Amino acid sequence: MEPVKTTDDVEIVSREVLCESYFRLERYHLRHKLHRGGWSDVLSREIFERGKAAGVLLYDPARDAVVLIQQFRVGALAAGHDPWLTELVAGVIDDGEKGERTVAREAVEEANVTVSDLVPISMHLTSPGACSETVQLFCGRCDSSKAGGVHGLSAEHEDIRVLVVPSAEAFAMRRRHLEIFDSSTLLALLWLELERDNLRKRWS
Repeated sequence: MEPVKTTDDVEIVSREVLCESYFRLERYHLRHKLHRGGWSDVLSREIFERGKAAGVLLYDPARDAVVLIQQFRVGALAAGHDPWLTELVAGVIDDGEKGERTVAREAVEEANVTVSDLVPISMHLTSPGACSETVQLFCGRCDSSKAGGVHGLSAEHEDIRVLVVPSAEAFAMRRRHLEIFDSSTLLALLWLELERDNLRKRWS
């Protein structure tokens, strides 16, 4: 089997910043080794530099329920979807911060919920053809008995509504392909549906 190619098989000729505002957009000029041998021509590709993020699916094993949030997303609006998305709690990983710390902080800021245990789910790229964003996903144990209301940081213009949803209904929402469009939330709910029984025994 042919060895897997790595970053050593890419030559970045140059890169330039096209926009640096709320987000950063760069253009890469590069070439890479080809599967059939040799090198590609120099390619120009725009990259949305999003950085690293972490998300947590908040799960209450005692009530067999998940805590989700709803907030406005301009990307969904631009794609022609309802811009108020139902999602898991997530946020950008600050410099020097671990993903575990990020999701614990975001759970309090976005849902007013404390995470007591964390289980890693995955690490994935959201849209590798155009975006650098890498997401760490976790499942977090929580008490959903007092979850609800509207939260978020006013300085970041967050207006976040909290939902407590029985796990069976959350799994049905994923399968209906109507209420949930966020890839991280879909992935985390699928993981929980597969691991739910083992997780409840672990957290019993």
